[in-house]
Amino acid sequence: METWERHQRIWRRLYGLLHRWIERKFNLTHEDLELDGPALIIPNHSCAWDPLLVAMCLPHKQAYFVASEHIFRLGFVSRLLERFLAPIPRRKASSGADTVKAILRHLKAGHSVCLFAEGDQCWAGHSGEVFPATGKLARSSGATLVTVRVEGGFLSLPRWGRGVRRGRVHVRPVNIYSPETLRGMTPAQIDEAINRDICEDAWERQREWRAAYRGRRRAEGLERAMWLCPKCGRLGTLQTAEDKVFCSCGFKQRFSEEGFLEPPEPFADLAAWDAWQLEKLRTRAFPHPEEEFFSDTEVTLSRVSAGHREETLACGTLRQTEDALALGDFRFPLAEVHDMAEILSSRLLFTCRDEYYQLRADNANLRKYLEFWKSK
Repeated sequence: METWERHQRIWRRLYGLLHRWIERKFNLTHEDLELDGPALIIPNHSCAWDPLLVAMCLPHKQAYFVASEHIFRLGFVSRLLERFLAPIPRRKASSGADTVKAILRHLKAGHSVCLFAEGDQCWAGHSGEVFPATGKLARSSGATLVTVRVEGGFLSLPRWGRGVRRGRVHVRPVNIYSPETLRGMTPAQIDEAINRDICEDAWERQREWRAAYRGRRRAEGLERAMWLCPKCGRLGTLQTAEDKVFCSCGFKQRFSEEGFLEPPEPFADLAAWDAWQLEKLRTRAFPHPEEEFFSDTEVTLSRVSAGHREETLACGTLRQTEDALALGDFRFPLAEVHDMAEILSSRLLFTCRDEYYQLRADNANLRKYLEFWKSK
């Protein structure tokens, strides 16, 4: 109880310090959430700042946020976060059973928990679906379920981008489901309701808002999300500078302040481009050597063990073949890779043979390896 009371005091102080600053930084508006008793809060995941944006809706209700395990490997910063905010660790690319147990303990103790149940930030402006077990968790928790939508967050800070673009963001609770209501629904029905409530399409929102998200380097980093040139179809040839994305074949588009691509051909927005490249990857319809589909240099392989310890195993060229992921002397058959996920845009996590691994590359597109694994 003393620990929880300390966290409540810290929450109120941090809210007072950060509230106005975050509102100005993002041009943020929000609707406050006032609830009695514990709540499981599930928002969409549009950008890295979502936890702070959602927290602005909770001036009086402290909540514990489920956070990716990698933030517990940041030394002094991790110790501060654990002492003041006590986030609940979630190992991406793992079963998450320990995380579920921790969430239930908090809720049954009367505390509120915020869970980004999609498990991942969006890459191209459209929400994903929540984990299939989310409805079961909400129903069995005995807590109130609150769905929250972050609108405009993706274009404020795209996952692949550099720096915040001040435009327009609005955060609002969508629906509140009482424990009694949840008991009258199946887990699948709850999943469906959550997906419907938190679904956010950045491009439909922009066709309505037409808000300007200003920044000089609006397109920079886009090659970390996109790997196929829409003109020549080659992989790994895209480059970015300021508000332009281009290829040596002559392809060039501008990423406008409203987030749309100019000119609007071959694609008017990133969602259309992304759907095209994902289909090309699924069907293997892009130029590649016979032995491997793609590779990247200067990639570091580590093993992550209990206690958030990280052990470097190898550095070198990461190669993707039809049936395996390989780096140096290490080879991981895709049939034995049980889970895979990416953190931000520079770390790829996966579980293989009951071991937990991390691939890190600051200047490579790791997303294509994740999507290749998903397509198997």
